[in-house]
Amino acid sequence: MGLNFDLILASASPRRRDILHQMGVRYRAEPSGIDEDLIACEKPFDYVSRLARKKAIYVQELIKSTKPVLGADTIVVFGGKIFGKPKNKDDAQKILMTLSGKNHKVITAVAITDGKSLVQDLSISEVVFNIITLSDCKEYCESGEPLGKAGAYAIQGKGAFFVKEILGSYSGIVGLPIDITYKLLQLYEVPTFWTADGPKAL
Repeated sequence: MGLNFDLILASASPRRRDILHQMGVRYRAEPSGIDEDLIACEKPFDYVSRLARKKAIYVQELIKSTKPVLGADTIVVFGGKIFGKPKNKDDAQKILMTLSGKNHKVITAVAITDGKSLVQDLSISEVVFNIITLSDCKEYCESGEPLGKAGAYAIQGKGAFFVKEILGSYSGIVGLPIDITYKLLQLYEVPTFWTADGPKAL
């Protein structure tokens, strides 16, 4: 394993990779592949926080990293119900039509561990959707973009057409809140754009 990085990203998400690139963090990606099943009666905040911790801890223990490991998880919450990644295109369509014309919350948890300590925080944002026509919803789902996205949409992609307004962290909605991530990285002295010689990433 090379040592020309300062952080392990416990994720295969291209959105989280892009944000770390934007922050100028030198990192290596190591997907966790953990079980993301919901525990009975688990609250949204508890669920998303547990998954972020679980991803970071799993990868840290798997590769015995001496570098900090970052885990993150994002969920959409509407009416007290958690909407994660859709199972298929039909499921994506059901989720989007449920959110159509309504407000929902996007919660992203970030956890970092070095095997000795663990720090964690949450980003909570609110998204207001326009009314989505069934034809637009079907066309969007056929594009494949909703798959692999919490709440079945990508705000940084074509899913932005459905968004009327946001309140909170745009990067948190995408999947990795820059403000919270920067604060946590500082605790482990991980260099970023502001503390290193320009953007660096693997």
